[in-house]
Amino acid sequence: MKRISSLLIVSIFAGAITLTTYKLFFEKPSYAMVTEDQEIPVFTTSNSPTSFKGAGINEVDFTVAAENTVNSVVHVKNVTVSQPGGLFEFFYGSESRQRSQVGTGSGVIISPDGYIVTNNHVIAKANELSVTLNNNKTYVAEIIGTDPNSDIALIKIEADDRLPYLAFGDSDNTKIGEWVLAVGNPFNLTSTVTAGIVSAKARDLGRNQSFIQTDAAVNPGNSGGALVNTNGDLIGINTAITSQTGSYVGYSFAVPSNIAKKVVEDILEYGDVQKGILGITSPRLSTPYAVEKGINEIDGVYIDGVEEDSGAEEANLQPGDVIKKVDDIKVHKFADLTGYVSTKRPGDIVHVTIDRDGELKVVDVELKERQSVVVPVMGLKVKNLSKEDKKRFKTDIGVKITGVPETYRGYGLQGKVIIAVDDKAIHDIEEARTLFGSISRYGKTSITMINEKGEKERLIFQ
Repeated sequence: MKRISSLLIVSIFAGAITLTTYKLFFEKPSYAMVTEDQEIPVFTTSNSPTSFKGAGINEVDFTVAAENTVNSVVHVKNVTVSQPGGLFEFFYGSESRQRSQVGTGSGVIISPDGYIVTNNHVIAKANELSVTLNNNKTYVAEIIGTDPNSDIALIKIEADDRLPYLAFGDSDNTKIGEWVLAVGNPFNLTSTVTAGIVSAKARDLGRNQSFIQTDAAVNPGNSGGALVNTNGDLIGINTAITSQTGSYVGYSFAVPSNIAKKVVEDILEYGDVQKGILGITSPRLSTPYAVEKGINEIDGVYIDGVEEDSGAEEANLQPGDVIKKVDDIKVHKFADLTGYVSTKRPGDIVHVTIDRDGELKVVDVELKERQSVVVPVMGLKVKNLSKEDKKRFKTDIGVKITGVPETYRGYGLQGKVIIAVDDKAIHDIEEARTLFGSISRYGKTSITMINEKGEKERLIFQ
């Protein structure tokens, strides 16, 4: 018994010595410093299993989207015949001096009967237009309608068989970081597929437009091609790149599918694009005015002015309000707002969430047709006449000058009504835009106006 007790005591002492030796010489201490104003740190671990395939691109299958897309993307060839002018035409005639220029791009078949959407700049000024399918069949195409502002055009071919096509997806649901494919005909090749991710949404390139930015490679000839997600949904029409060389360097841009779809539907139903506007103005964030007012740091769209006879005026939107949301779309910058409104038509009602003096309010605003425009060449801002304007100026035609650039501020133009340019009558802002756009920079232009007294005035500009 004594022997067993002795062995037990020796074993206990040996174990204690071993444990003490390990603690003193081998185990590394771990400390967590806690002060009075800190919470006790919590250390967590994750037992989530990792994929045996790895992460990222290895888990994304592009094959189905590519197969569904390549046969719906076409090659578009635009032949433009330039006309000579000046003394060469006088002495040698025009036929001997005509030159043909060939431009190429891409397009997306959006219906089995041959409707194709592409970029406006791909088919602009076309004398001849042809489309080549991915099976190398070529067809003559006709232009159905165009919208230079969104850079979208609709063309059509007559094919014997039903054509493969892509349906428009919902670009509002596109997320930053989502994988996408760009399909087009760069360098006159047949349909080519490149992959990338959505880098940004509602990107403004200075066109009062909203673009999807992607890092999928887009090169000359890709314009008008398809941007699709991994499900094969058409979420954009590739339209531009940012590059000093003209070739891809990492950034490309696409018109969102919701905007392209609306433009196509308007062309088919109305013959032109129906544009609804809120009727607010907002300063550019990079201007000294915006910096001085602190507007450049605002998350949302700052309302700097409200246009007369607009939906915004009727809804009592006020300068100083900040638009935070339109319907279910969060608004962080002006391109977010214009991008969503571009998908709507005059007469549509949108729910606008504004921040007014720190209080959020939801206001219903009816979108209306644009009532003002900046005319080409002279840069005057003019608006359609209201009933009060017609009564006040005693005229049923004309447009009212509401903004004058610095070049012409000494001529007393502000507030007057222009009724004719070079003796051609003006009835609305669209006619004003057309007539001012035809002004020659090298000749004389006469503008006929009416002042507040109902008196006609004529100015001659050289």
